[in-house]
Amino acid sequence: MGVRAALGYQHKAGNLVYSAMRSVAGPKPGAIFFSKTIQPIDGAVQKLTGNTTTATELLAGLPVVYLTTVGCKSGQPRRTPLIAVPIGDDLALLGTNFRGKRTPSWVFNLVAEPHVKLGYRTAEIDVVARYATADEFEAVFAAAGSIYGGYTKYRERVDGRDIRVFLLEQARTHPAT
Repeated sequence: MGVRAALGYQHKAGNLVYSAMRSVAGPKPGAIFFSKTIQPIDGAVQKLTGNTTTATELLAGLPVVYLTTVGCKSGQPRRTPLIAVPIGDDLALLGTNFRGKRTPSWVFNLVAEPHVKLGYRTAEIDVVARYATADEFEAVFAAAGSIYGGYTKYRERVDGRDIRVFLLEQARTHPAT
């Protein structure tokens, strides 16, 4: 079983409201606005709904996963809401940072320790992250662009840094002997 099935993660089919919200969030002004406001709004909706949804999912049909890494400087757990991209049975993450100039800190944490927790709604599993190969990178961006056009815009606007793409696979457990 892959990460998608283990979490029950799926994107909702587009409708007019989702399309409108996605088109507002993709351009630079929308990206800046949502980069500063969406996390607290999502957190509030998540608390109100008992972890069953977020504002991002309700308004844009984009389900939010929660990546829990260990801070590479602090050693403390860091929980980051992200949109994951389905790739086969697994999920991918893109370090776009709302098209910002800086690589998001979760990327550095993931590079330092690729064994992390991934949550969606009330489910949480252990996953291992790895860099996408060149072919996978292109496949992830193609899939991401079909889900949310903002990813295509982010890729066009990011200057001076590489966008890192990770594939998440379910961590293997070894039976006790």
